[in-house]
Amino acid sequence: MPPLAPPIERVISELSKLPGVGRKTAQRFALHLLKVEPGDVAALVEALSELRARMRFCEICFNLSDGTRCPVCADPRRDPTIVCVVEDAANAVAIEKANAFQGVYHVLGGVLSPLKDVGPDDLRVGELLERVRRDGIREVILATNPSVEGEATAVYLSRLLKPAGVAVSRLAQGLPAGADLEFTDELTLQRALEGRREY
Repeated sequence: MPPLAPPIERVISELSKLPGVGRKTAQRFALHLLKVEPGDVAALVEALSELRARMRFCEICFNLSDGTRCPVCADPRRDPTIVCVVEDAANAVAIEKANAFQGVYHVLGGVLSPLKDVGPDDLRVGELLERVRRDGIREVILATNPSVEGEATAVYLSRLLKPAGVAVSRLAQGLPAGADLEFTDELTLQRALEGRREY
């Protein structure tokens, strides 16, 4: 294939930075964008700009939101005394798809990883402990991924939370080791939530 023009190469390079998008897929996307109506491209550019401009973190749980509170925290039907701790917003979305959890979330913003120099101060651990003290939390479900880092984070949080007198549980086994919650099917997540155990 002959070399592509610099504007196309730039788009391919930028799209290749997205997770799961290799050069071939990025090239396919870039060439497709040249075929669609200019209005469709403008709409995509506007949607991406709006995404960056309007999205922020929920003031309570740190999930993604376009307001001060995310839809889960703002929903009066949710049980605010049961908090599901997840690594990132994608994990909360995955659990919501299972339609089996009626509590609220706490998004840590990652997991403990000494090799990547990520410690407790780099996560929203202090904010979680403050919520437990302040908001009368009855149960904290540790829903970090079943990876080495996710398990280490769950053990660390469990040790901090138990002295606070709150029930601490962990998602049940059934989630494959090394898996990402974001890519786990709804039935597996539902069973994992229903079969959670004390941690």
